[in-house]
Amino acid sequence: MSLKVFDLECEHGHVFEGWFSSRESYDEQISRGLLCCPVCNSHEVKRKLSAPRINVGAQESSSAPATAPAPPPLPSTMPTEEQMRAIQGQLLQELRSVIRKSDNVGTQFAQEARRMHEGDIEPRAIRGQATAQEYQELADDGIIAMPIPDFLDDDHLQ
Repeated sequence: MSLKVFDLECEHGHVFEGWFSSRESYDEQISRGLLCCPVCNSHEVKRKLSAPRINVGAQESSSAPATAPAPPPLPSTMPTEEQMRAIQGQLLQELRSVIRKSDNVGTQFAQEARRMHEGDIEPRAIRGQATAQEYQELADDGIIAMPIPDFLDDDHLQ
């Protein structure tokens, strides 16, 4: 299966990759509001211009057979496509496992994060909901927090 890899950007300037089975799949997901920024969870996402391949050489004459040079052999340490798919699957499973083990504090996320940062309560892994303003206020106070994309959080899966 081949994938289309698009460079995407949210309204806040966060750039990330999106992998799609086709251009139509991207268009459908955008129209249904399924795409969101993994940094700020914004659903205002657009595709950036990208050049997956640029031909800079002169075209060969039509009488000469068109032969592409053989790609260089892959180093033995580079994983195959199948191995990369397995690694990506394992990574997603690990991320979901970490998220499952965190405490869902719901709308009290910002308050709980602040209490941990200030030493009022024991630090622990938490997740929950916060507004963009709450995330910004946490960042301004040196508290590192980021939204979890819906596809990683079992609570948001359908």
